[in-house]
Amino acid sequence: MSEKEIEKIGESIFESIKHVDEYGNEYWFARELMKILEYNKWENFEKVINKSIESCKNSGISTFDCFPDVRKSIITGKGKETIIKDYKLTRYACYLIAQNGDPRKEVIALAQTYFAVQTRKQELSEKEYLALTEDEKRLYQRDLTRKGNYSLNQTAKKAGVKDFAKFHNSGYKGLYNGETADDIAKRKGLRYREDILDNMCSEELIANLFRISQTEQKLKRDKTNNEPEACDTHYIVGKQVRKAIEEIGGTMPEDLPTPDKSIKELEKEKNILKLTEE
Repeated sequence: MSEKEIEKIGESIFESIKHVDEYGNEYWFARELMKILEYNKWENFEKVINKSIESCKNSGISTFDCFPDVRKSIITGKGKETIIKDYKLTRYACYLIAQNGDPRKEVIALAQTYFAVQTRKQELSEKEYLALTEDEKRLYQRDLTRKGNYSLNQTAKKAGVKDFAKFHNSGYKGLYNGETADDIAKRKGLRYREDILDNMCSEELIANLFRISQTEQKLKRDKTNNEPEACDTHYIVGKQVRKAIEEIGGTMPEDLPTPDKSIKELEKEKNILKLTEE
């Protein structure tokens, strides 16, 4: 069976249970994947998950990001409400589960190949990235900032943050010399509630991605446990990123040009083109 045939079968099986959150991040629920991979008992499937978490640790990738556990409320056959454990899995987590699954199952072999192909497709080498057009770079960097912000929000929540608008504005103020998200939107001439990150060039997105990732790491490193301290951290990191740009003679983020098309417009055009090609 060719890679293309496997991809087509995989799309009909594994993509049918894929979820996408409000930030555009894709994920799979372990209990739904368990059924697809033909495991009847949660206890047996959780052993595979635990092996996969160990594999993830050994590869140096955050298990918190790949295997966040969630609790679900279900109604049993007798009408009693009970809480069960589940996991929200990234595509890479699904790949590791397939790698640690029962190799005798045909569907496991399919999952191994499918998720390996898909995970590889999401990775770009430096050479491949440099060959992208500016719009393609924007799409790529915007996807990374979506994922980065989702991960940062999870960490900030654990650090005691409740007012996320205030928390994110602290970071923008540091990076943009006192400007809030609303200030940036007004300067760019955006419509009400239009996403500022969707209207940044690739260079500006990279600066914000650095702010996002470094803030998350500092919150974890400092074991921050209250909102004022988390906001201060975000502001300080934003300020330090700005300082680094200034020291190397870079362009300040507020001086970078605003692209003619938003990310949503680019994504729409990309989807239309894909439909015409099929």
